[in-house]
Amino acid sequence: MEPTNAPAAADAGAGVEADGDAYRIRPLELADLSRGFCELLAQLSPSPPLTEDAFRVRFGELAALGADHLVLVAEDASTGRLSGAGSVLVERKFIRRCGLVGHVEDVVVDASARGRGLGERLVRRLVEHARERGCYKVILNCTPELRSFYAKCGFEEKNIQMGLYF
Repeated sequence: MEPTNAPAAADAGAGVEADGDAYRIRPLELADLSRGFCELLAQLSPSPPLTEDAFRVRFGELAALGADHLVLVAEDASTGRLSGAGSVLVERKFIRRCGLVGHVEDVVVDASARGRGLGERLVRRLVEHARERGCYKVILNCTPELRSFYAKCGFEEKNIQMGLYF
């Protein structure tokens, strides 16, 4: 993979989407480390900066998964900085005749860009990618204060999430 190329998932229905002239939604690229990707993720969860080598290694691992793991970013067209990100991982199941489930993760919009519908556009693109891959459902976990946001994106509250952290 060339250092400036997006992961292989970019070829699987994850093309670039323009939001007027404001944002460009596209797959993650290696160059996004310098466009504020880690700083953006730190707004979601405490996350120390990554070295370029660590970023490059993880990027390669995710690219090797092809269309089963897609990371989208929203690039501010005027500054080149990232204003949003989110990912979807396609899980291969035995149930539902070896069905597929999409897991939406790490959706974040920069504090300065919130309230403009950017998060909803990112989530809808991630869901559409899962649908195009043949997933029978898409699931995610969120905090209680984000319930209405995800309901606006078409999600319904189901079950109870539990976690065991190490």
